[in-house]
Amino acid sequence: MDRYDAVVVGGGHNALVAAAYLARAGRSVLVLERLGHVGGAAVSASPFPGVRLSRYSYLVSLLPDRIVADLGLRLDLRSRPVSSYTPVRRDGVDTGLLVERAPGPATEALFRALTGSDAEFARWGEFYDGMARLARAVAPTLLGPLPSRGALRERVVAEAGERVWRQVFEQPLGQTVREAFADDVVRGVVATDGLIGTHTSLAAPDLLANRCFLYHLVGNGTGEWRVPAGGMGAVTAELARVAREAGASVRTGVEVTRVDVDDRGGEVTFRTGDGDQVAAAGHVLSGVAPAVLDRLRGKDSTIPVGAQLKVNVLLSRLPRLRSGVDPRLAFAGTLHLDESHTDLENAYRTTASGGLPERPPGEMYCHTLTDPSILDPALAASGAHTLTLFGLHLPTALFAEDNAATKDTLVRRYLAGLDRYLLDPIEDCVARTPDGEPCVEARTPLDLEAELAMPGGNIFHGDLAWPFGEGWGVETDAAALRVCGAGARRGGGVSGIGGHNAAMSVLGAG
Repeated sequence: MDRYDAVVVGGGHNALVAAAYLARAGRSVLVLERLGHVGGAAVSASPFPGVRLSRYSYLVSLLPDRIVADLGLRLDLRSRPVSSYTPVRRDGVDTGLLVERAPGPATEALFRALTGSDAEFARWGEFYDGMARLARAVAPTLLGPLPSRGALRERVVAEAGERVWRQVFEQPLGQTVREAFADDVVRGVVATDGLIGTHTSLAAPDLLANRCFLYHLVGNGTGEWRVPAGGMGAVTAELARVAREAGASVRTGVEVTRVDVDDRGGEVTFRTGDGDQVAAAGHVLSGVAPAVLDRLRGKDSTIPVGAQLKVNVLLSRLPRLRSGVDPRLAFAGTLHLDESHTDLENAYRTTASGGLPERPPGEMYCHTLTDPSILDPALAASGAHTLTLFGLHLPTALFAEDNAATKDTLVRRYLAGLDRYLLDPIEDCVARTPDGEPCVEARTPLDLEAELAMPGGNIFHGDLAWPFGEGWGVETDAAALRVCGAGARRGGGVSGIGGHNAAMSVLGAG
């Protein structure tokens, strides 16, 4: 039996971050990954000829500069020129709301054209100034021991004021956006950040939408969502490089079948082509979902619920929009499709009762407008672009009876929904394979469960938790076992935060 200071179960991006920190501190580390490659959901793939796109996770917001600097990561994370575009048809007129990354006179004019006055743009500025202050208060706490609720409240109130604390931490997000804005579309553009991968009503008293909203707005102290040049696989490749160069042993194509831990250490049993092997460790770190870890420990657990559909498309050209906005702007940021506040709540009620929305809400962007390097040069020169769509309010149960048929229905409805705002039918813009098949692929929660061993297809490994409490947010019922993946408190998204905090907990930092 080989013995290590730490064995990391799973090889996702958080697991690689934990391994790199521990190995750099002189600890012997073994990483065990079931798939033939590391990265988990933070990987690139080639579903269509000439393309290397981010198949699952696709943008980076929460990864702190401190982790990048600590580990010496060579990453190119690019800003998008546009924050969002929302096509709107009102009174038979096609228009829309384009929000610049740094909203200025152009954004102000579009708010005025959509809403009829300057009041909504002023409200927007006031609201997001408060959220920027919130981010500056919360982000520095994410890489240390958890503050208490009272301590975090004190920080937020000192930086952003009592009102911002109440808006995010104490009242439902739906109430917050209704109080802050008058326009239904503007309310929806704000509220959608509380629903990514989360199936809940904006009015729910458990504030699950608020927790999702918080993590989407505080990343790196700015909340900006950046494009990883080279695709998400470039991020994973860098993490794997620094972990291995620090001395961590990373094994792929091996499946962990059992985890035994107590307060003194643990043993991890894993299956290889040569049979079962066991690695002993002073600490075991789990990068897999908590429900998977429970199964490996022989414990019962509750399977979480995923709530999204991911659609990847290769376009031969960008479609023109009825509103007349430049598609290179409309698709550069996040294009919101049928995501007004009313649309979002109607879709939640429909799917919560087991139905499929006729107009499912979703959002999309073209990676290649910011980073064309994921396309072969000839394909990029031809005007081709990737289009990534993320569908909301689509819980696991909707796909249980017939995953393939439900997926196809939703893809058709999303493309039809986009067509309502286009001059060029999207079907005419979708590229074809050499066999004539449309370059469209989709992934449901059940697909994520099958491909990534992600229970319920939940991209956060479970409900997101508030960033306050005790310890580092990685501890379990056994002193030698830490959670280092998305299931850690403050662990969701492509951030490395869960991996960093698990490593620091093992090393006794803080």
